Amino acid sequence: MTSFDVLRKIKQLIPKTKLGHLGTLDPMATGVLPVALGHATRLIEYIEDQEKTYRAQMTLGGVSDTQDAWGKIEKTGVIRYGSEELVPILAEFTGTIEQIPPMYSAVHHQGQRLYELARQGVEVERSPREVKITSLQMLSQHSDGEGNPVIELEITCSKGTYVRTLCHDIGQRLGTGAYMSRLTRTRAGMFAISQALTLAELEKITAQLNEHIIPLDVPLRHWPALTLESQEGIMRITNGNHIKAPAGSAGMMRIYHPEGHLMAIARIVSEPAYTLAQPVKVFK
Repeated sequence: MTSFDVLRKIKQLIPKTKLGHLGTLDPMATGVLPVALGHATRLIEYIEDQEKTYRAQMTLGGVSDTQDAWGKIEKTGVIRYGSEELVPILAEFTGTIEQIPPMYSAVHHQGQRLYELARQGVEVERSPREVKITSLQMLSQHSDGEGNPVIELEITCSKGTYVRTLCHDIGQRLGTGAYMSRLTRTRAGMFAISQALTLAELEKITAQLNEHIIPLDVPLRHWPALTLESQEGIMRITNGNHIKAPAGSAGMMRIYHPEGHLMAIARIVSEPAYTLAQPVKVFK
């Protein structure tokens, strides 16, 4: 199931609501997919760049053309490795590292997606990209039904990190080869799997859906906030005009109606003589 498939199923439950998702999941991946409803779709660009946490299984003893279990797997014939080698190798892949995007990815190359070229049997040179691995921990080790070592990892990383490439690269360092055999996203920014609903659960509680929707402003609560006090301020914001902001404000700001609901988000414009809040999204 793709991320778009998920939205299509939810659309059947709430057909007149605009939907969007944050952070696409690969079809073989499970776990957290934050879904934006209504006005929240206009905020996706401001909240999708946050860190994500995954639990991944990495199978040793083979390499895959897609770097995961869905690809064509070629056995390396090497499954023995020293457990004492793994911890320092994981440390090498922690921090800011470079990854070469896999051919089976949505990265563009001269107007085409890499996966389109890969399906034609074409491989092109890709430039490495910097990603940040905040945490990389081994959770367990066992063997699969064929006797291949399987290592379960927990990874916290930046947007744009390819976990399957991480598994492949670790396998290269170990000398065994490796591919990702399972992936679950347990956290996407502030959204944790403990708060999530399965599609089956969602189907059962459609009538009570409002009880499970996170308020519009929750993902933005690390921004400063300003509550309007005058009718003039309300009219100016409603019409997309700037208002005065507290001195020292910077970055983005939440603007609230006196009744307490989020009315707009604004960009702070600071000059020596004044500080203004210029609306960039107004929720009428």
